[in-house]
Amino acid sequence: MRPLAVLLCALSDSGHTDSTRGTDPHRLRYHDSILRSSHVLSGQPPLPRLCLPLCLVFPAVLYTRVPGEMQRIGSLKSGWQLLKSSCEGAAKQVNTLPSSSRNYSRLHPQGPNSFGLLFDIDGVLVRGTTPIPAAKQCFRNLVDRNGKYKVPVVFVTNAGNCMRQTKAEHLSHLLEVEVSPDQVMLSHSPLRMFTQFHKMCVLVSGQGPVEEVAHNLGFQDVVTIDMLREAYPLLDIVDHNRRPKGSIPPTKGLRPIDAVILFGEPIRWETNLQLIVDVLLTNGNPDNAWSSMQYPHIPVLACNMDLLWMAEAKNPRFGHGMFLVCLESLYKKVTGYALQYEALIGKPSVVTYNYAELLIRQQAERLGWTTPVKRLYAIGDNPMADIYGANLYNRYLQASRSTKAQKQAKSGGGGVDPSAETVDSPKMTSAELGGVTSVYGAEEELPEGCSSILVCTGVYSRDQQELPSDTTHTVTEQRIFHGHRDFRFDPSLTQPSFVVQDVKEAVELVFQQEGSPLE
Repeated sequence: MRPLAVLLCALSDSGHTDSTRGTDPHRLRYHDSILRSSHVLSGQPPLPRLCLPLCLVFPAVLYTRVPGEMQRIGSLKSGWQLLKSSCEGAAKQVNTLPSSSRNYSRLHPQGPNSFGLLFDIDGVLVRGTTPIPAAKQCFRNLVDRNGKYKVPVVFVTNAGNCMRQTKAEHLSHLLEVEVSPDQVMLSHSPLRMFTQFHKMCVLVSGQGPVEEVAHNLGFQDVVTIDMLREAYPLLDIVDHNRRPKGSIPPTKGLRPIDAVILFGEPIRWETNLQLIVDVLLTNGNPDNAWSSMQYPHIPVLACNMDLLWMAEAKNPRFGHGMFLVCLESLYKKVTGYALQYEALIGKPSVVTYNYAELLIRQQAERLGWTTPVKRLYAIGDNPMADIYGANLYNRYLQASRSTKAQKQAKSGGGGVDPSAETVDSPKMTSAELGGVTSVYGAEEELPEGCSSILVCTGVYSRDQQELPSDTTHTVTEQRIFHGHRDFRFDPSLTQPSFVVQDVKEAVELVFQQEGSPLE
């Protein structure tokens, strides 16, 4: 059984035990009961509109841990079969390395140097639509004369407002090497495993072909924000030009929304914030009156927690994480309750790296490798997404090895692996695992570890601050936490294994670490 299969099969339902909820169907969480209220309120006053300017809903980014454990997802027994069959379409400072062009020799698949590369995209390979100069040369050296990759390569990005095929074509054009869709992992990719939501009526938020993306992931009954505002024309009135003119148009009515999927930052934040809050406060029936009784609300699954990301501008731009901050703040301000997530997907959640490891393993098989990938190297520019995520996954791997060794020792199945030291680290939260409960240990061999490499061409930049020789002082987010509200802030997880200038130096460093000759 694959490690991710263990993760999926270990899932179990759990709900809040707040005694104040009673047994009113309005107050029961959807996956605990599919009871729906058929009582339609009439004669109610018009629904209140949100009039606060956006500048008032951006609180400081210094978070504290919200009490209480997140809701866990129901059983995903069929998720692994779907994932396996489709699988998306089939701490040391490093001195500046020589900048001369080099080719990386093909590693012998039977040799000890078995590793894979995980590349972030924005701030590592490109800034906006402009490729970072070092990226092209780097990838020319990573393929042989026939364009075949010399080691398994997967692109792990928190972007999610497009299809894998589109992203692969874009990367192929920018990097001038062939990138297949099977090498691309978007922030929403693990949603393929969340099969218990696929037959529900889901409201999707984001930009780009969100409806097509949702259907591609397996969701069958999809409602977009535009479809919702057309069905209920009185809900979106922040923009006076979009308000109904003349007589009030009738509502068309939709079937109740069962869950909300947040793919990425939308274009009209005020519209999305208003309508999502409407749905959450009406148990999926936005034509009804708001009610504080609707808590806990219907499930919310969010992809991409990046507060900031790097484009062509000199300074970072707001990411989907900032939109989530706004939504959380509005919901808390209106209801007095904390917005709850059924799942938080994308870097830095562990489920994202589990999925990426699966893709690396498949790439290794296509290269003809017959031995497991031993080590992963994750290259990124964002300390709170790329570095935190890679280090969190490395902690997961070490805990998994330790648990497996202990089980073998107890069962007498071969003794204890001396390299698998006992791991004494905080138990990961449901949010850090991606909204699911994981069981460490698997029958198949996991990678030995995952190293994080921070480049200075994106969110983290040498232009803004000099990097001291001691990597324990290279990241300055100990005071201001840029991670998501539901992730504990562990400063050690933001410290990279290595710091280099750009992606070319990062790859050269990896090959040096692996002892592979450079041609």
